[in-house]
Amino acid sequence: MMPGRFRYRLTAAALAGLAFGLGGGAAAQDNVGEESTVVYPASYFEEYSPVSAQDMLDRIPGMESRGGPGGGGPPRGFSGGPGGGPNVSRGGRGFGGGRSGGNEILINGKRTAGKNNNTSGVLDRITAAQVDYIEIIRDTSGSLDVRGSGQVVNVVLFEELSSTSISYGLNMDNYIGNENRPGGNLALSGQRGGLNYVISAQAAPRFMDQTTWEESVLGDFSPNDTIWEERTTDATNYELSANLDYQFSNRSSARLNALFGRNDRPSSVMRHITDLKVEPNEQDIEREEIPAESNNWEIGGDYEYLTGNNSRFKVLFIANENDNASLRERFDVLAGGDEKNLFLNTDSTITERIVRGSWTFHIGDNQDLELGAEGARTVLDSSLALGLAGTGAPSAAVGGLIPVSVANANSEVEELRYEPFAIHNWVLNPRMTLESTLLWETSTITQSGDVSNSRDFQFLKPKLDLRYNLTPQLQLRGSIERVVLQLSFADFVAANDEQDDDSNTQAGNVNLRQEWLWKYDFNAEYRLPNDYGVLDANVYYHAHHDRIERIDVTVDEDNLQSANGNIGDGEMWGFRGNASVRMRMFDLPNLLLTASLTVEDSRIMDPFLAYERRFQNMARGFNSFGFRHDIPQWNLNWGGRWMNRHDGNILRVDIDDIEYASGDPRGSLFVEYIDRRGLTWRLEGQSLSNPKNCRERLRYLGRVSAGVLEELEFRCNSSGRVINFEVSGTF
Repeated sequence: MMPGRFRYRLTAAALAGLAFGLGGGAAAQDNVGEESTVVYPASYFEEYSPVSAQDMLDRIPGMESRGGPGGGGPPRGFSGGPGGGPNVSRGGRGFGGGRSGGNEILINGKRTAGKNNNTSGVLDRITAAQVDYIEIIRDTSGSLDVRGSGQVVNVVLFEELSSTSISYGLNMDNYIGNENRPGGNLALSGQRGGLNYVISAQAAPRFMDQTTWEESVLGDFSPNDTIWEERTTDATNYELSANLDYQFSNRSSARLNALFGRNDRPSSVMRHITDLKVEPNEQDIEREEIPAESNNWEIGGDYEYLTGNNSRFKVLFIANENDNASLRERFDVLAGGDEKNLFLNTDSTITERIVRGSWTFHIGDNQDLELGAEGARTVLDSSLALGLAGTGAPSAAVGGLIPVSVANANSEVEELRYEPFAIHNWVLNPRMTLESTLLWETSTITQSGDVSNSRDFQFLKPKLDLRYNLTPQLQLRGSIERVVLQLSFADFVAANDEQDDDSNTQAGNVNLRQEWLWKYDFNAEYRLPNDYGVLDANVYYHAHHDRIERIDVTVDEDNLQSANGNIGDGEMWGFRGNASVRMRMFDLPNLLLTASLTVEDSRIMDPFLAYERRFQNMARGFNSFGFRHDIPQWNLNWGGRWMNRHDGNILRVDIDDIEYASGDPRGSLFVEYIDRRGLTWRLEGQSLSNPKNCRERLRYLGRVSAGVLEELEFRCNSSGRVINFEVSGTF
């Protein structure tokens, strides 16, 4: 399996047929070794004049449109769009004794002990001059620093006695409305003796001016109202990070990583509401101020020791904290002055501590065993205060409005988790490997504050991963795994309702359980001869248990409430295909074309309407087309990408409404030039077609199951195109 952003795959027969037509059948790709590891030396990238390690990775066929586990991310330099992975919401847990089929990026064979500060984020900060070669490891091995991954991308740096490099970038983003926002980054990287280091700082603009328009009719299809809304968020993300790697000896090494980020996102909203039920039509104006603040920090590290018989002891740790505070105040704009009608203050702090240790040793010429354990403590401290206009005693604590009691508004949720594991790797023969994983997870979730509750959970999580290399180019892989998905602690407590302007808060669910599934995957990958490219395919089936979607948690029938909860068992299946091909057959070896396709479906019993439907917010699939054309003689490269989600029956059913979502395709283009001084000049356009995202909402009087239609809303929004200009270089 290819490491990847968007793991879309074609059938093995189609791969072999197309490969025969392109490459004449049996010719071996020069950089594929005997064990099917693909090696790209630094000389492979020289004609492209790359600046960073990420620039080098972008030139490798099959790597330009791929992301981490589950896909979902656009390639570097393109705007976000529809995700590409299966709809397995909520990620994995901790480090994990073995990854669940994703792909890992290593530097000098080591991964970064971090979540926000991860290895893939370091690649932009490592200069191309420091890279000796990049290898794509397609087989499993007990010697790898990660286990159970789809594939491993290992970026190997030169072993120099001393070197230092500074990379920098200055950019200006132009947003709709001719709003300009500057940004920049600076990174110091190098090696001194046994120390490798990368220290960086960046400021990234995140301005957004979103326009929303809505029309609604009543249940009898008579006009109701129209709403025009402009939401402006003027944010800049600041981040300071450090990644240190020290080699004490040939057998002993340690890494330390640190990150601090400040991500305030103040927003303002102006809303015009026209009442169509009366003649003449009446218009109300509302405005909102939302001075949201957010910051996070993380420290992670690991120590590794190799014994004389090549056994390996390793210990890793992570400590992080995320603080988020948001104050939402809404005002009626009146001729005599603004009048406040809503005060909603939310504050949450999430802290996490993870420690993992393992011992890996040989148990035969072709077998390795890793034994270890992981422990984690995660805590959410959350509070919410709500004030509304009305009669009663006003309070300064809620902005001078009337305090409103909200159930489960102030809570602390704590999870203690322990996970011993064993991973066995067996090289059955030179072309076949089998990796077997067994993990035992035991956890306790305790909630205190407005609600007191404590529950214990235990899960046995086996996995089998079999890989067979028919040739060094063609690899087949099958895997079976039991996956336990990460709970979102925000689902346990009352929170701001960001889905519905007419509803201020969402209820929490203190009885939430982990969603888990059996994952069955079959993959085929063919690396075309003579570096033509990569074709791959994936067919999968996932059997979900305790699926988390919306459920009824009403206590007072006069106040219907829903929350995220376990709705039962369901299943999901699909096909993903990806092609990344160089146009050598047309004498255009530096033109790389990419195409991807996902087709998927699911079914589960709806808890509100008692009928079988697809998973909520799940698209029928995705597809994309892209190209990248390098023109080395001009020191120029350019490219583009078109992405589209397959709309139709993308729904979300709640206690009193049903929503259908749709959206336009997204297109992006970039052009990049490297001048004689080594400066890179880049111009990029994102969301050039100004795509719209739309929602049709059916509101019901009382529960949706009663079938009494109250209102139909048709709502669309657009954030406009973004033009980015950037100058970057190294010295």
